[in-house]
Amino acid sequence: MQQMAKLKAAFVKPHGTVTAANSSFLTDGASAVLIMSEEKALAMGYKPKCYLRDFVYVSQDPKDQLLLGPTYGTPKVLERAGLTMNDIDVFEFHEAFAVGTPPMEKFNLWGGSLSLGHPFGATGCRLVTTVAHRLQKEGGQYGLVAACAAGGQGHAMVIEAYPQ
Repeated sequence: MQQMAKLKAAFVKPHGTVTAANSSFLTDGASAVLIMSEEKALAMGYKPKCYLRDFVYVSQDPKDQLLLGPTYGTPKVLERAGLTMNDIDVFEFHEAFAVGTPPMEKFNLWGGSLSLGHPFGATGCRLVTTVAHRLQKEGGQYGLVAACAAGGQGHAMVIEAYPQ
């Protein structure tokens, strides 16, 4: 902890808080997710993993709100879905700079972008598939995915477990 406290800020110097110790390392990645209606999936012989119940995209001023997409997107998607934070069983946030404070006993339990890396081109799919698998394994109903994106953008989505 003492060594990490000595690290210099990467951006807004000298008062910035983002350092090599609290931000994700960059990794390359690629991914694909098959998205279709339940009826089509079943007709093709696939067993769905989850439902995409609702989603929002948000945008903020990139100058001083660059990484706050999850903060703005989360209440909007919950309101659209008619849910509250208490209804969410699984949280998976791309916490590249550790933004947000959901219930920690439900937050990124299998590791998040800080521990797993931030594979450009794969983070969104990793978040959604992790929620789907956690809901199945942990017996939850709803999961919340949120991420910041380039230029002050962000998104949030509600995922619902597919009945076993």
